[in-house]
Amino acid sequence: MNIILFDGEEWENLLPLTFTKPIASLRMGALSFGERWEKLLKSKISNQTQPYLQEKYPIQLQTENLFINPSFFPTVELVDKIKNIKLNQSILYKNHLVAVKTTDKIPTKSSNSINLEKDIIHIKNSWDLFTYNFQAIEFDFDLLTEGRKSEPISDTNRVLNPERIFIEKGAKVEFSILNATEGSIYIGKDTEIMEGSMIRGSLALCENAKINMGSKIYSGCTIGPYCKVGGELNNAILTAYSNKGHDGFLGNSVIGEWCNLGADTNTSNLKNNYAEVKLWNYKENRFIKTGLQFCGLIMADYSKSAINTQFNTGTVVGVAANIFQVGFPPNLVKHYSWGGKSDSPIFTFDKACEAAEKMMERRKIELSSIDKNILEYIFKLNNN
Repeated sequence: MNIILFDGEEWENLLPLTFTKPIASLRMGALSFGERWEKLLKSKISNQTQPYLQEKYPIQLQTENLFINPSFFPTVELVDKIKNIKLNQSILYKNHLVAVKTTDKIPTKSSNSINLEKDIIHIKNSWDLFTYNFQAIEFDFDLLTEGRKSEPISDTNRVLNPERIFIEKGAKVEFSILNATEGSIYIGKDTEIMEGSMIRGSLALCENAKINMGSKIYSGCTIGPYCKVGGELNNAILTAYSNKGHDGFLGNSVIGEWCNLGADTNTSNLKNNYAEVKLWNYKENRFIKTGLQFCGLIMADYSKSAINTQFNTGTVVGVAANIFQVGFPPNLVKHYSWGGKSDSPIFTFDKACEAAEKMMERRKIELSSIDKNILEYIFKLNNN
């Protein structure tokens, strides 16, 4: 079965996180959306995404293709229906296309449709990622650990509900508190939780990630592959290769890849008047209501904040922004901002690539020519 994860209309509402990647490469829970479908269907996937992203995320078309919209989070019912879908049949949820098996090259609703009756999670906006992260961690915990035995938990730790704690090979956890009473704790391969850390599930600590000494990690947190965190986190996602290594609070937030939050960077996730938070929407080119009282920071790939940066409630940071000027940054920081203020100059494209290359070199990863093409496309969008 040839499986293609396609970007639906949700892609634009998930900006700026999707400026540099398809929805399938976003992370929620312990896995990216693509990784999750590969495990569930035991098959490799490809992507149908925006033209400027397609070179990095190529599509593989065959005579028959199963298209799945990854913004719909899987359930047992949905997975079962997808496994048994017939040619020229589609699956709908509230009239939205979830999946279709077709000989066409473009996913469209078919005349033979199955309607999902039970409610499922639909990731329609960037803030939905942290809103449903707890549920995703629980789902992925069961998916990743079914039929397997955890590595032993060192007796230097204090543990509550060890049945919902799973430690992969190579992980190091010593002299910490692990409380899985209200949510599961997944500790991935070759990770480390340093001494004095206090962990309250649910938590997904992904491969090669690290939690620094004395950290306070509350429920609903995903620390993606090769990320480093410290200080206080609550209901936050760090996608991959990003750092928040020092004291400071990060809550109800999503941080992209290759980002760095300087020491004592803090995010507000609650307005002083307790009002509903609005967030910038790139598609509508305006701030829109989120329906949330708690909403912190949405930061796109390759962006950075200096020490002591203070982010207002409901701040959106574009791609490759460098924030260092005194005072609160505005609630929208533009792509390639050099300083982070509304009137800050633009970080030159060559300098932005140079900064990205130096950060990636530390992980022995190269900023490819394909990556540069994507970044250049976004740079030109910001400078028309």
